[in-house]
Amino acid sequence: MLSFTLPPPAIAALVLALVIGSAAYDIPYRRIPNSFTLVGVLLGLAMNTFLYGWAGLQTSLAGLAVGFGAYFILYAMRAMGAGDVKLMAAIGAIVGWQDWFGIFIATAIVGGFASMALMAMRGRVKKTLWNVGFVITEMKSGRAAYLSNEELDVRSSKAIGLPHAAVIAAGTLVFLGLSIHFAS
Repeated sequence: MLSFTLPPPAIAALVLALVIGSAAYDIPYRRIPNSFTLVGVLLGLAMNTFLYGWAGLQTSLAGLAVGFGAYFILYAMRAMGAGDVKLMAAIGAIVGWQDWFGIFIATAIVGGFASMALMAMRGRVKKTLWNVGFVITEMKSGRAAYLSNEELDVRSSKAIGLPHAAVIAAGTLVFLGLSIHFAS
């Protein structure tokens, strides 16, 4: 069952600084600097170790591994960029794997709504639904969809996408808001 736990204020402040800074950079430049994610990982490991000792370091490392692993799969399918992978790994290092999972779910929901709005605004509902079916068909056949359809490759200039750091920031804010609500 998904639970919403409110992280300590220092952890919440660090993750907010990371995602807001990353979103602010990703929106105009469509990339996330390695320096942001590296500092996020190092501060996440250090802060959790300082606050919780060995158990905090273990939780932080587990969050780093889960965040990196889950998003690396999406990167391998060319559905996410490398900066997104590193950002979610840094978030995992800061909040731990359990809260990372909550942020991941919130981000997926926010991203789904944002994608639907974008596809409606651009008049691409039919094309997008066809692409989703194509991706599923190709995955069932063990083929990478981006090999047959260039616009399904996040690295292609033909791909239509959102600055994912902004979606991650919004998902993080939703998760923290729900955590505050349910902690009260």
